Amino acid sequence: MSSVAKPSTLDSFLQKAYKHGMVLSGKVAVITGSSMGIGEAIAKVFADEGASVAVLSRDAARAESARQRIGYGERTLALSCDVRNREEIDRVLGLALHHFQHVDIWVNNAGHGLLDSVTHADPAACRETFDTNFFGALQAMQAVIPVMKQQGGGTIINISSVAGHVPLPFHAIYSATKFAMNALGKAARVELKKSGIHVLTVCPGYVRTDFGANALRGGEQKQVRPGSVRGIAADRVARAVLRGYLKRKREVVVPWTMRPVIELYQLFPGLVEWGMTNMITRRQD
Repeated sequence: MSSVAKPSTLDSFLQKAYKHGMVLSGKVAVITGSSMGIGEAIAKVFADEGASVAVLSRDAARAESARQRIGYGERTLALSCDVRNREEIDRVLGLALHHFQHVDIWVNNAGHGLLDSVTHADPAACRETFDTNFFGALQAMQAVIPVMKQQGGGTIINISSVAGHVPLPFHAIYSATKFAMNALGKAARVELKKSGIHVLTVCPGYVRTDFGANALRGGEQKQVRPGSVRGIAADRVARAVLRGYLKRKREVVVPWTMRPVIELYQLFPGLVEWGMTNMITRRQD
């Protein structure tokens, strides 16, 4: 005779809170790279749930356009920030603290791809990709951690990728930045636990955004993505981020169907590599 598990107290609370749009009431979130795609979707979901949100982008006009699309003018702030520059991170952190008095959540989402083979990848483009994807996140963490410690706690959310678990051919440099981000977040989670700072790593799979259009491109552009895979919507990732934050998860993989792929690669890497080799095609972007 089977039994049906009762929902946890936390799950019951979350269901009620979602209905009333109050689950993040009083919280302040700063989100890098949030003028489009996953970052904007996270900003929208967080604002819908009552949070005050600072929308960050390299381009001030794009940040302001995203802020207007998100709404909640009294609870949102648009700021320009290039995460490759620590001084700019410190500046926007100071402005967010001045405007909202505290920062409870920092989301490292800024990043871009590099489409090229290991053989031909330009070292300068590789460094630029690491500067944005990895060192940008590292510098932001180093800026906000002292603030959160002084406040008595907070949450850092790093938007990584399934490519940080399963390296993708012709996206090797991008994958390398995400492997590094995964290690950074998971080690920091242990280091900061006693300080009341929670670190969440989020690993999306294929997402329908302009990521590919905005990636740096080299001379050998191929892909291993099956043509039938359309990807998930950015707001699905955003909702998974919210659930992971509320449940204080270590890592969120979205969609869940990518978790077996990660586990398969860990157990049988040769099988996954064989499959990817047979799927390699030239990009049609």
